[in-house]
Amino acid sequence: MIRSDIHVHTSFSSDCDEPMENQIEKAISSGLDILCFTEHMDKDYPSDPAKEVGGVPEFFLDTDSYREGFLKCRDKYEGKIKLLFGVELGLQPHLGKWSEEYVSKYDFDFVIGSVHTIGHMDPYYSAFFEGRSEADAYAQYFTEALEDIKAFSDFDTLGHLDYVVRYGPNKNRDFTYSAYGDLIDPILRLIIEKGIALEANSAGYRKGLGEPNPCMDILLRYKELGGELITIGSDAHRTDSLCNDFARLEALLLKCGFRYHAVFEDRKAALYPLG
Repeated sequence: MIRSDIHVHTSFSSDCDEPMENQIEKAISSGLDILCFTEHMDKDYPSDPAKEVGGVPEFFLDTDSYREGFLKCRDKYEGKIKLLFGVELGLQPHLGKWSEEYVSKYDFDFVIGSVHTIGHMDPYYSAFFEGRSEADAYAQYFTEALEDIKAFSDFDTLGHLDYVVRYGPNKNRDFTYSAYGDLIDPILRLIIEKGIALEANSAGYRKGLGEPNPCMDILLRYKELGGELITIGSDAHRTDSLCNDFARLEALLLKCGFRYHAVFEDRKAALYPLG
């Protein structure tokens, strides 16, 4: 049994209303030993002014307040569960220098690098796909993802590599690794070269894909290329999504040949057995 969930959001993230305490209580009742919060920080996100609070753009994290809230909860739940302080950092090619300064400013245990914005648009919104084929949209996503990692690579795991397929007009019906392998392989090779893990994100199951993000064929290719570091997270924004489909995900990872998953503390990986 996987006893950690290291991709979790709370009300400190713009797209989440769940209090931190609720996620912790659910984690404890679910038998987890480790919970890592990874609140969204997406500088220069294409924010909707109607969703800004006090002039602060969407997904711009008040990291100091988040840190204060985290420390209070860590003290409150000491001895009941290990709580880790993480962030999900939105990658964009022009943010390399800013991201370096931001990550170095805080004592994060764990940093997820995720691609949420392509050409100043989030694939979450249908406008990203308008006026072009789904295949062209997916290709642009993977092309820019590589540029994002070249611009900034001081993160611990690459989050939900095929995030874009969650929101495509046909989701993953026509999506295969082989169709985009020439764009995905350079990403996998680069993170392996840099010692960056690959996240297996179970949210793909609840998003209707029938598999995690990234898909099984990408996980297999990562393993084939020599990748060994896998992190596991639910991407939960509500308590009922915490450690969602972990048994299913664990079985898939074992089938792919992985025997361990990584949990980062103080930016260092500890390996825990699968199965």
